[in-house]
Amino acid sequence: MRIFGKGRHRPSASWRQATDRAFTLIGDGRYEDAGALLTRAADLEPWLSESWFNLALLHKFRHDWEQARAAGLRAVALLDREAGAPDWWNVGIAATALQDWPLARRAWQAYGLRVPGGAAVSGEPMGMDLGSAAVRLSPEGEAEVVWGRRLDPARVEVLSIPLPSSGRRWGEVVLHDGVPHGERTTAAGHAYPVFDEIELWAPSPVPTWVVLLEAATEDDRDALEQLAADAGFAAEDWSSSVRLLCRMCSESRMPSDEGDGEHLDPHDHSEPGHPGPLGHRTDGQLWVPERECGLAAPAALVRGLLDGWVADSPDSRDWRDLEEVC
Repeated sequence: MRIFGKGRHRPSASWRQATDRAFTLIGDGRYEDAGALLTRAADLEPWLSESWFNLALLHKFRHDWEQARAAGLRAVALLDREAGAPDWWNVGIAATALQDWPLARRAWQAYGLRVPGGAAVSGEPMGMDLGSAAVRLSPEGEAEVVWGRRLDPARVEVLSIPLPSSGRRWGEVVLHDGVPHGERTTAAGHAYPVFDEIELWAPSPVPTWVVLLEAATEDDRDALEQLAADAGFAAEDWSSSVRLLCRMCSESRMPSDEGDGEHLDPHDHSEPGHPGPLGHRTDGQLWVPERECGLAAPAALVRGLLDGWVADSPDSRDWRDLEEVC
């Protein structure tokens, strides 16, 4: 993460020394000490865009968005190229965090992305059609990778139901970093980047529930997921959608499918009988009727959803132990 002169000027030895030491301190979480060194480096070489790029990075790590925006703008003012510089991406993240939409639009365009409506539109960038992505919630804590819809280059709307340990909910919007750490692949061969969450951008009012289901078949389970989706909310079978990965596996290229029920996932470090692994068997069966399910729905609706699901096929469905967990 040591960034030296991209332009025609070579930074001084003192600048390089201060910058190297600062990023070592950042790696140790010593942001205050790193900030003093990077400020000194900027004083030594104020004409160098990297001086301000590095300060913008530090302020991003600290979630100090006003300072990140200010340093980022000084960095891009000193660039020797018009488009494609990562300096603009940092400006875009800071502007998005601050809801400074004209600057966010300008930053994404300067980076080289097409933004419908251009920089003249005052509202948030819409219709960029960036597709789906995975986002790693709480990357420095009990990290969890979930699926979401990219709203723009710096935000994802969470469409999975996160586990309660993440502190996140279905439907929340998280601000994420620009450099992916890992990929998730599908059976069709598509690869999706995994971005690290920076912070919660917009909370969701919809609580998360956990419930134990008795679902005789996969079709019974699928019926609840469809019923919740039709109501505008979500249900997710955590018994088959959750697996425990080590950090190395999580940050690499990993398949995202749910396994075949016969072969254990070699990357899954969870215990059989608990949420995950994806390719699980119990007593030689390919399907285990008892399922731990996450539900995202309002309190006034959740029991009605479950009762309606059971009423459609009472001989093959039941539920118990409903609990709000997030």
